[in-house]
Amino acid sequence: MNNAAHPAQICPRLYGDLAWTWPIISPPEDYAEEAEEAISLIQASARIPVRTLLHLGCGGGHLDRTLKSAFDVTGVDASESMLSLARKLNPTVPYVQGDMRTVRLETRFDSVAVFDSIDYMLTEGDLRDAFATAWAHLRPGGVFLTYAEVAKESFDQNRTRHVTGSTEDTEIVFIENQYDPDPADTAFETTFIFLIRRDSRLDVEWDRHEMGLFSLATWTDLLEATGFEVRSVDSKEPGEGGRPVPWFVSTKPT
Repeated sequence: MNNAAHPAQICPRLYGDLAWTWPIISPPEDYAEEAEEAISLIQASARIPVRTLLHLGCGGGHLDRTLKSAFDVTGVDASESMLSLARKLNPTVPYVQGDMRTVRLETRFDSVAVFDSIDYMLTEGDLRDAFATAWAHLRPGGVFLTYAEVAKESFDQNRTRHVTGSTEDTEIVFIENQYDPDPADTAFETTFIFLIRRDSRLDVEWDRHEMGLFSLATWTDLLEATGFEVRSVDSKEPGEGGRPVPWFVSTKPT
């Protein structure tokens, strides 16, 4: 599931009026394992000491809760609603609103990471622009880390998942369905359904997103065309039955 916004979305309610649901249905502690794996990959792959990290598409800051234990993190996201959550969770982390394809900060970092927010790159041009942003902010010898959460080779038509989260007065069942209406293009759609129960009252909300779908070869080709030295590391989604997810560990030559 994704927690970062992109302007290409059709109806980005998760990043607006429904942003408050995110810590309930996808709590920060669920991200510790993924963040620890990222820390290990970055530290093992960099050719320079890694003290700083630029997190593009940081969303609600759930990964940053763990990443900040190893790095001085700066977060960027397109959604002010998500950034508001991130600032509350990580008050010492600087956050900036921006689009990962175009944002330019006057700072270079020892490492750059984009996690599942990269899913919102709908075309090869979008993906290339996100990689160019990482390159522009990365010091020589540093590492850019990302992954293909969904790829052409692993796409599962009509894949549906659900989770349940609750607070003292709210229970939410969150349902996610993935569907590709046109296998010939580079996008698919994800529909979110929210069953929200408060004070014995049920509210049903929905949200639809467009996401990018590329072959693994396209990921590697575009990273190499940007200038990175690329290697792939196999991992998998958290939880039982998680599908394979390849990390791309990309180094900027010195």
